[in-house]
Amino acid sequence: MTQIFTESSIIGNIVTEFPKASDFFKANRIDFCCGGNRPLIEAIEERNLSSEEVLTELNALYEEAKRLNESTINWEQASLTELIQYIVGKHHRYLNEELPKLTPYVTKVLRVHGAQHPHLAQIHKLFNQLKVELEQHTIKEETEDFPALIAFEEDPKPENKEKLSTILSALEDEHQHAGDIIKEIRKVTYDFTPPPGACVTYRLVYQRLEELESDLFEHIHLENNILFPRAVQTM
Repeated sequence: MTQIFTESSIIGNIVTEFPKASDFFKANRIDFCCGGNRPLIEAIEERNLSSEEVLTELNALYEEAKRLNESTINWEQASLTELIQYIVGKHHRYLNEELPKLTPYVTKVLRVHGAQHPHLAQIHKLFNQLKVELEQHTIKEETEDFPALIAFEEDPKPENKEKLSTILSALEDEHQHAGDIIKEIRKVTYDFTPPPGACVTYRLVYQRLEELESDLFEHIHLENNILFPRAVQTM
């Protein structure tokens, strides 16, 4: 496997290229904030870690993220079941992993910089509102709504058709509300532009919020514009 990141890679540059590296560094107690302007090998040696193990795992995480982002599906031929499996495997998985990991960073930035930057309190509030809604939304989709769509595809009887119409309408409303929240976050963050002199963690939060927006918009597009119309066609 080709190594994107090496011993000489600058820690801060790694996090800029691959924001989720921050979780890996945090787990290994590698300072990517104040100590982000030095080569990775210095932090590895300081922590008495294995260079080979750190680089192997870090690059494997990067390759996995890249593979998931490049995963494709034939939208014209895929069944509802295949579409749902793709959405759950890529977008639900992303939310399940990203939301709890991003939460402490959003809180930390508010705690450290909130007095000087009052808008961070609003970002914190909006993000946590979005987090709760998306967590409940994905759980409901996986346990109730998506099984109902699959049941209708397998048995399109009248009672399943009526239930399906209600489900699709509710899901679109939930998507609209989640989209409105992330748009408000973009507005409050001035298009995810950190202020001059912002620390690494501050910039990291903005970058990961922008990635969250990107994934969420793709997620909603796949459901509203591909999955739901496909389900309606079978009605």
